Amino acid sequence: MDSKRLRPVGMRLGIYRKSLTLGVHFAIISLCICRKLQEQSYFEENRQVYVKMPENKRKDRDQYKRLYSLLAAVVLLGIFTAGFGLVWYSCFSDTILLPFYRRGNWVMIAIYAVLMILFSSVFGGLKTGYLKRTDTFYSQSLSMLCVNVVTYFQISLIARDFVDAVPLVLLTLADIAVLPVWILITNQLYFTLYPPRRLVIIYGERAAAELVTKMSRRVDKYMICESVSADKPWTEMQEAIDRYEGVILCDMPGQLRNDILKYCFARRTRVYVAPKISDIIIRGAEEIRLFDTPLLLCRNSGLSLEQRFVKRAFDLVFAIVVGILCLPISLIVALCIKLEDGGPVLYKQKRLTIDDKVFNVYKFRSMIQNAEANGPQLATESDNRITRVGKVLRKCRLDEIPQLLNILKGDMSVVGPRPERPELALQYEETMPEFDFRLRVKAGLTGYAQVTGLYDTIPYDKLKMDMMYIEQYSLLLDLRIIMMTLKIALFPGESNEEAKLHEQQINPPINEKED
Repeated sequence: MDSKRLRPVGMRLGIYRKSLTLGVHFAIISLCICRKLQEQSYFEENRQVYVKMPENKRKDRDQYKRLYSLLAAVVLLGIFTAGFGLVWYSCFSDTILLPFYRRGNWVMIAIYAVLMILFSSVFGGLKTGYLKRTDTFYSQSLSMLCVNVVTYFQISLIARDFVDAVPLVLLTLADIAVLPVWILITNQLYFTLYPPRRLVIIYGERAAAELVTKMSRRVDKYMICESVSADKPWTEMQEAIDRYEGVILCDMPGQLRNDILKYCFARRTRVYVAPKISDIIIRGAEEIRLFDTPLLLCRNSGLSLEQRFVKRAFDLVFAIVVGILCLPISLIVALCIKLEDGGPVLYKQKRLTIDDKVFNVYKFRSMIQNAEANGPQLATESDNRITRVGKVLRKCRLDEIPQLLNILKGDMSVVGPRPERPELALQYEETMPEFDFRLRVKAGLTGYAQVTGLYDTIPYDKLKMDMMYIEQYSLLLDLRIIMMTLKIALFPGESNEEAKLHEQQINPPINEKED
């Protein structure tokens, strides 16, 4: 008789039966909900025949939005965890050196579920209706890949030998096959229950056209129906607010914005605010509870001593470990650069870091030699100075690898505002005096603006994102930005310029013909 303990056949059959039952129940519930939503959609399309829908019905339904997203996430995680449970019991539980008893197996499955929740939360793949469908697919696929890689090494460690990776590879492929179905069903239900909000934008000094263009790309969530200047009479703005489900406030005088916020709060109307720099600073304030009067403290000093110590220790460990892992990639990149035009592999340039200190940043050369013979120029997405190899390096952020040397030297950190050139910083400060605020911390290899913004995001918006990072800094935020950088490197998004070209291809301008 085999020395390994035999698992009862009934236990495995029970697991298969439960998984099959879960899948059947999910399909039946989805079909019932789809049927119900079709009836509701018919009613809403023909509501002029029936009793008029109350104005607060949308607001009442909004309170269940988070619950819907939670249930959708639980279904997906349940399917993934059940799949791993089948793989674990059928391929690994009896093959490890010291097989677990019942509770040990449950712990392994529970650990897998926790890892899936953590990675999905970091990459944002469980936010139903928040990201685009493609972004949700990329985020959740990367989450599954990371979890299954970690799980493989975990099982190998328990087995004290490298186990067969084929079952986990097949599990990953099966999960990727299930994921589009989940995305399709949950998003269809979500946008049927929660159609795009009808919004009005109230703008002040700065033009709001850029923000309107960006939000209009998500017509599944936002429908901007009207724009009102902040110079209009107060009664006209009130009437516009009352006609729609939400308001967008874009750069206006503080007193007027306060009045609109209070008016919308009293009417339970949703407000989207394009923040000012002062808003972001106050957002990072510390609450003082010493008196019976509310008081907020804005320290305005950057990171504390203990935060700088932890950040520096993390930077050193990260730079050493990742530098060793990236050595083969660096050699391949260096060879490609050398073969293309025979020029130097590395490129150094003067940049600014904490407290306006100037240092030499190192990068893999992505442009032609003497690219700035005519003076400093800000690179664009379609810059003809960028080499063929350089386009790939910039798209995947591989040109930044040599900056690990700057991190070891202490000039940079892993996460922080991207280092800017002194000449360009002076130009920005002419129109944005606050641009210098971002240098309260060390420049970073990656940053909040890099994972949240796009390649051609305007400097003022990048400044706001950098200030958000400084005011909300934590080691967990650094870890999340690093993980999001991995996603951006593998699945780079469209720039604003590319998005505009894509929209023009889908909706070409109509040429009017003369009669």
